[in-house]
Amino acid sequence: MTETTTHSRPARRAREPLRTAAALLAAAALVYNAWVLEAVVPTGLDPRHAYVSELYAVGSPYRWLFGGLELVCAALIVTGAVAGGAAATDRLGRVGWWALAGVGLCSTADVLMPMACAPSVQPGCRAVHPAHTVTSALVHCCLFACMTLLVHSARRRGEPRSVARWGPLFAGGALVSSLCTVGPLLGYGGWHGVAQRCHLLLVGAWLALLAHGARTPCPPPGAPAPPVARPRRPRRATRGLLRGARGLLRGARGGRQTG
Repeated sequence: MTETTTHSRPARRAREPLRTAAALLAAAALVYNAWVLEAVVPTGLDPRHAYVSELYAVGSPYRWLFGGLELVCAALIVTGAVAGGAAATDRLGRVGWWALAGVGLCSTADVLMPMACAPSVQPGCRAVHPAHTVTSALVHCCLFACMTLLVHSARRRGEPRSVARWGPLFAGGALVSSLCTVGPLLGYGGWHGVAQRCHLLLVGAWLALLAHGARTPCPPPGAPAPPVARPRRPRRATRGLLRGARGLLRGARGGRQTG
């Protein structure tokens, strides 16, 4: 009894940060796509041709709403990543979780250094805003580093299976959709808003995938192996009784025929 209690306490301590990470990242997955509120909030932007960052650009009517939700999401990502990193059992996993924390920190800087204007609706407003462009680039660098490291860690350890199986698909889709958003930065605008919103949906799905994976972690190194199942003796005993009964029936039949 003492031995079981000794092993269960560390296991419970290891699961607590993962449960915290799962809850925080599940909430972040929802808040990350708060831009869907533009369907009911009169932002004055065309979602097909406007960056989501324009929702909290300087002078935007609902900057406080969308910028505030972005900051809340960033805080959820950072705290969830710290909790996940505290429970990581390998180096790749820990670095991957810290890269996810970088996503939240750079997203915070992205809001604090917003676009000076909304290029999709304001003539003469350039799409490149140096500080905001740099912070957005850092968000993507941390994001794809996080995806690469956590997927590789999951495939190497075999757990979480959901991250190992679906992570590469989400990472590939997020990469392609993000590349489709750079048109205005190169002087070729139009329909980049659709690509960016697809990208954000995929990132939200990635956060939800990490939340699901954190709920089903692999056992930590050094955990006791499950007990080896012993052969079931009752079945063998039953088979022996059946064979003995058959032998008695055969002997009885042979005695009748002889008599």
